[in-house]
Amino acid sequence: MKSTLIIIRGNSRSGKTTAAKQLQAQLGHGTLLVSQDVVRREMLKVHDRDGNLAIELIGQIAAYGRDTCDYVIVEGILYKERYGKMLFNLIEQFDANVHTYYFDIPFEETIRRHKSSSKIAEFGEDALRSWWNPDDYLGVAGEVSLSADMSESDVVNLILKQTIGK
Repeated sequence: MKSTLIIIRGNSRSGKTTAAKQLQAQLGHGTLLVSQDVVRREMLKVHDRDGNLAIELIGQIAAYGRDTCDYVIVEGILYKERYGKMLFNLIEQFDANVHTYYFDIPFEETIRRHKSSSKIAEFGEDALRSWWNPDDYLGVAGEVSLSADMSESDVVNLILKQTIGK
């Protein structure tokens, strides 16, 4: 089986999770979604620090998907400095059958989106600012920048077109 890896990264509130869930719904059965927040916050309950347990587990889950699923979507903030080694390893494991996307959203737009989010009670602007890491591209060939002017459907349609020609 030749699996396709789709990596979706960007700062908080950029639209990563929404896009990934919509992609999984469109791609259907045989699509594994590996969400950094689910693995780190829900499964392991660890802080996002260097060497946290989620880094290795995200890699292991995605590697499992490589051998069993048509599509593997890995999404999250996934700071290059912290998660880069694992992501580059996955890119190599998937034999370059990989599509990488980075939400390059201005901080002001992040704040605007957060104000209409259900997570507004969980954390505020100060937390968002402390997590902010602009221009955190992986720097791999073909990495696509997703901008704030793209709608959710624009993003999903672009990724579908690039991954399955749809």
